[in-house]
Amino acid sequence: MAWFDDLKTPRIKSQVSQRASRVPEGLWVKCTSCGEILQSKILKDCLQVCPECSFHFRMTAAERIRSLTDEGSFEEIAEDLVSTDPLEFDDRKPYRDRLRAAAVSTGVRDAFVIGKAQLGGLPYFLGVFEFKFMGGSMGVVVGEKVTRLFERAAAEKLPAVVVSSSGGARMQEGILSLMQMAKTTSALQRLREMGVPYISILSDPTTGGVAASFAMLGDVILAEPGALVGFAGPRVIQQTIRQSLPEGFQRSEFLVRHGFVDRIVQRKDLATELRSWMWRLGRQNCEFEPSVVRPSSRESGTSSVSKRTKKVASKKSKSKG
Repeated sequence: MAWFDDLKTPRIKSQVSQRASRVPEGLWVKCTSCGEILQSKILKDCLQVCPECSFHFRMTAAERIRSLTDEGSFEEIAEDLVSTDPLEFDDRKPYRDRLRAAAVSTGVRDAFVIGKAQLGGLPYFLGVFEFKFMGGSMGVVVGEKVTRLFERAAAEKLPAVVVSSSGGARMQEGILSLMQMAKTTSALQRLREMGVPYISILSDPTTGGVAASFAMLGDVILAEPGALVGFAGPRVIQQTIRQSLPEGFQRSEFLVRHGFVDRIVQRKDLATELRSWMWRLGRQNCEFEPSVVRPSSRESGTSSVSKRTKKVASKKSKSKG
């Protein structure tokens, strides 16, 4: 018997032992633009904007509301509206089950949240999409909430603001979801006839039936940097026309150059910009209290920071000279 007959053949373990990680989940986030590893807390403090490359991550509805309202001023409207699954749609998973799962994961009952709020003391009506709720798709409930937002703004003669982040109409509600385009546009027209301003804010992504209706009908259309805005996706368009598309096609920078968007605003400046536009467009026809016509604290703070920055910059230039 040879000596090597006693040697045991190494075997691959069927189960690899895993050490329990002491690092909590969600503590770090990798930037999809520059690849930088960021602390979730720092990213949250920066309004979900990468401090290295200024890439704008998507925000939840709750985060968006906090960033655009005075603390504690948001009063939600029609929060009890839920879809009744009118078509009893069922594919790989029943539509009712999808709605329940989305509600549990996001904490909202549908993809759109509306309410009355204040920004720098100025009252207005705000509606924001929750993209994590079935891709921010627009069904009957979303269309009804958008309509109520415009109707309340018209009744109280206060500005209306919608922050869009949607994949378009919700296919599980068929033609009923497409009808919301006409419904919301009609309500918006009545608001416009009264001279009450409507400001549309486009975030990533704003596509489909939402982009083809109220999202692109604002008196002023603001967009965040790098937001995808369009009806069909660029890949679908390229395959249809069989031509290569320009670089940056359907991004907000491309749209502002071609006149579809009025301004691109960094997220950190969005609240100040929004209040300024609401006051400019609404001071003639909106019913603002005399106490809110003064510049807001946010605007004053921004202007003072700008002045300080200019002073520091001028001192540096003088020292270099």
